[in-house]
Parts: sequence; C-alpha cells; structure tokens
Amino acid sequence: MKKITVMGLGYIGLPTAITLAGAGYEVCGFDVTERVVESLKGGKIHIVEPGLQEAFDQAVAGGHLHFSSELSPSDVFYIAVPTPFFEDASGAHKADLRFVESAGRMAGKVLRPDDLVILESTVPPRTTEMLARVLGEESGIPQGEIHVAHCPERVIPGNMMYELKNNDRIVGARTPEAAQMAKEIYEHVLDKGVVRVTDDITAEMCKLTENTFRDVNIAYANELSVICDKMGIDVFELIKLANCHPRVNILTPGVGVGGHCIAVDPWFIYEQFPEEAKVIHASRLRNENKPRFVAEKVLSSLRDPKKDLVAVLGLSYKPDVDDLRESPSIELCNILRDKGVNFIACEPFAPYGEVHGIQNVPFEEALSRADYVVVTLGHSLFQENRDKIAAKPFFDCVGMME
Repeated sequence: MKKITVMGLGYIGLPTAITLAGAGYEVCGFDVTERVVESLKGGKIHIVEPGLQEAFDQAVAGGHLHFSSELSPSDVFYIAVPTPFFEDASGAHKADLRFVESAGRMAGKVLRPDDLVILESTVPPRTTEMLARVLGEESGIPQGEIHVAHCPERVIPGNMMYELKNNDRIVGARTPEAAQMAKEIYEHVLDKGVVRVTDDITAEMCKLTENTFRDVNIAYANELSVICDKMGIDVFELIKLANCHPRVNILTPGVGVGGHCIAVDPWFIYEQFPEEAKVIHASRLRNENKPRFVAEKVLSSLRDPKKDLVAVLGLSYKPDVDDLRESPSIELCNILRDKGVNFIACEPFAPYGEVHGIQNVPFEEALSRADYVVVTLGHSLFQENRDKIAAKPFFDCVGMME
C-alpha cells in the first residue's frame, strides 16, 4: 500500500489521516471544502483536539501528509464523511447517506481493480453493500470483485490520538482480500489494539450497538434524574451509591445527549426495525426530551422570568471539545427562547459572538451579567471556577457543583 487517500477531513477524517501518515503511509487528505484544505495547507488544523496540532506538524514535516481538493488515483480510499439523519414527511428519522454515496461515486471514477475502499463513517446496516454497488457503477469493475471494508471508528473526542492507536478495531469486509488488506493497515498503525475481522453487516451493526448501549444507559440516568427531582432526592448522590455495587455502572445524567454518534446512531437501528427496537426508541425519546425538562426547571426557579438573565454554561456536546453537533445545550437555549426567557451562553471552545443564533460571551462576562446560571457541561474552565458559579443561583445538570 503506497498511497492512502482520506476522503473527508472532519473530526474523524483528519485525525485518521494524521495517524496513518505518522505510521509511515503516504497520505493525501481530500475534502470538497476549499476553506478546510487551504487551512491545512497553511499549517493550521480546524478542529480542537488535544495533541492533534503537534501530530499534524510532525506528519507534515515528515513529508508523508499533504492535502488536495482534487481526487486522484490511490491504493486505498478511506471514506470518513458525515452521516446525519433527517425527518421525513411522517416525522420518522431516516439516515442521510448522500455524503457516503457522493464520496463513493467520486472514488469510483478513479478506482482500479486492486484498490481498497474503507468506509469509516457510521452507517445503517447494508450501507457498505450500497457503497460497493456505487463503486461498481462508476468504475465498471464487477461489484463482487470490488474490495470494500467497513471499519467503524471507535474514538472519543478529547482522547482521539491515543485511542486511534490503542483501541481494538473491527474490520468488516466483503471479500477475503479486502479483509486482509484492511487488517494489515490497522495492524501497522495500532500499538496495543487488536484487529477483529467479521463481515460488513456485523461490523455496521457493531458500531450502532456500542453507541446505542450508551444512549440507553444515559436515558436510564436521565430518567432517574426526573424521578429523583419529584422525590426531592439528589440523583448524583443516588447514582454514586448505586455504583458501589460491583455489577452496577450507571452513567451520569445531563441536559440530554449530543454529538454525531450517540444521538444519531440509535435511529439507524430503529429506522429498519421499528417494531422490535422498543427500548431503543423509548431511550431516544427520553434523552431528546431532557432539555425541555431542564428548561421547565429553570423557568420555575427564576424570580422574574421576563427580566432575569440566564447564563447557559456550555454549548458543545461534551466537556472540553468544540463539537456542537446535536448539542442538547443548544436545544435548551432554543426552548428558553421560545418561552421568552432572556439568556446568554458561554462556550469557551467556540468563537465569541453569535453561535447558532445564540449570543456567546466570555466566562467572566457571563457570570457578571447573569441573574441565574445553568451548568450544562463540566468544562475545565467551569470546574476551576466552581466558587464563582456558586455565588449565583444555579441549576446543575451534570453534578459538577457537587
């Protein structure tokens, strides 16, 4: 494998490209967004991730990593594009696979018989089969002879550079040749992780299962928080005590569930199996409704809902990252706006000014102006200033003020 092209340079594609280049592969990072490509050519990454800029600088200095907005032939194509969902006319959640199909058609135009295509994007079952069909249509290579593998990413923002090299990887392949080719690449990259080979449909379902498990667990924690509120119980103390049991591990409740994985992937299962996925569906609804519960708690706590200014601390979907995708904190702000509540936000990992239609201000300004504070995330900045936050009336969604 002399050359690898990574298609899509977002939160997964860019760290993947850097890691592959660091392992010695010749890597081209491809993206259709000129702004992203130009920023990377200029030496500046466009996402926040600990250690990523340093690893980027080393890979570029080593001569193994470059970027382009034009797709060229390659030995391996990694597809790491978004797979969001949309609501159809009936309100059902459906996977939006346009980006995967588009990337497949672009790769198909330059694909050669012995090339390998790896789909890293999280997708519903049988998407890899669709990708093979698209590649065949564009390349003219018989679909059964195209080497396609689904190798879902298994990393968490904030620790990507470690987990890309140390987590076990799943290789779900459509041909024995694709399985072996993909396995060799990941074994060359990994330090501690093990490569586990299966078929493509099982690999697709594995990633969905992992994230759905977490969604169900968080839904249970969020449901407990609602019940405990009615009982006058501290849910965070309750969970801490329950987790003393050796076989109990309840996650922490919050304002909801966000990010491009846990808040999205369960819908990919429910879309295809609505009659069977009852627990999955109920968990999704519980987590999606949590911001409304928080909004009602805030509204009932204000002295004057028409005049008090609320400061929402945190807009990203998890602590100490800049990822705003599917953020429940943003949904909370939208609900507060609909209820006529005056509010500002502090998200230190986003530009100050307007973010998704929300006024984002520095931490000190947010506290000085606020009559009431809602802690939606445990950013390090907020944890270091608990005493200042505690000087204001507040509602703590995540147990940070415990």
